Amino acid sequence: MLRFDDLQLFVRAADLGSLSAAARVMDMSAAVASAALKRIEQQLGARLLARSTRSLRLTAEGEGFLEYARVALSQLDEGRRYLSSAQDQVCGILQLSAPSDFGRNLLLPWLDEFQREHPKLTVRLLLGDRIADLFRQPVDIALRYGEPEDSSLVALPIAPDNRRVLCASPAYLARHGEPRQLEQLTQHNCLLYMLGSRVHDRWSFHDGKREIGLTVSGDRFSDDADVVRLWAVAGAGIAYKSWLDVGADVLAGRLKVLLPQLQCERAPLNLLCAHRAQLSKPVNLLREMLASRCAELSSQFPHFPKVDH
Repeated sequence: MLRFDDLQLFVRAADLGSLSAAARVMDMSAAVASAALKRIEQQLGARLLARSTRSLRLTAEGEGFLEYARVALSQLDEGRRYLSSAQDQVCGILQLSAPSDFGRNLLLPWLDEFQREHPKLTVRLLLGDRIADLFRQPVDIALRYGEPEDSSLVALPIAPDNRRVLCASPAYLARHGEPRQLEQLTQHNCLLYMLGSRVHDRWSFHDGKREIGLTVSGDRFSDDADVVRLWAVAGAGIAYKSWLDVGADVLAGRLKVLLPQLQCERAPLNLLCAHRAQLSKPVNLLREMLASRCAELSSQFPHFPKVDH
């Protein structure tokens, strides 16, 4: 494959009529320039410049190839200018993956607003609660709760202080009573979902002194966490969900936070990507917007006690 700098050297030498002058302009030694010219001639299988100790001229093959070289360099420069311009604009295609619940109920309206502000941007959104394979799936970034299991991924915080909350609907509590102690959860129907590749039936809490883990059970579970939220709102049982997912329901009175004196487990929301090169201007602007919106929602939850571990 022909090298960009070798093509540049050939065109400069042809324009200046001197290989040494071209080398000086390109800030390289005469030996390096001579090697570059030899390399391009060997790759093309043709002699491009006829050289003597005092002069340099294009061969017939060199004259024919020169215009192709100029066009190639011009197109490469145009491509570089396009990429440089694209980096300063919010345009192109943004491919992202997000959890089902967060994606449907919070991210969708936020993305609508983001695209209204940046109409040249196209969004491709994949929703699901399983971990996205950023090296195989057609996504640039993924939003996921918890710390990434793959340490090679770049993880940027969106909502680092987010936690799960214990909640149920007023209708469910009217029928079954409100648990006043953690151990009473074993007497209730707990709504379960998949977390990674397993059912999340081990719920963790902190009472200010110690970590408490409790294995719960219920009559249903789903691999779609949004289904669990809908079950909870419908009065089917008690859910243990991210505040970001149920905050709107709690504020609207559809769900009630239970045992608010306990601190539930962390559920930080992170933006994941395979390489920092994927942090384009659209991605960074979206990250800033999401972090701001998540902070606004978190500030409306009064029950996050400060616990010193």
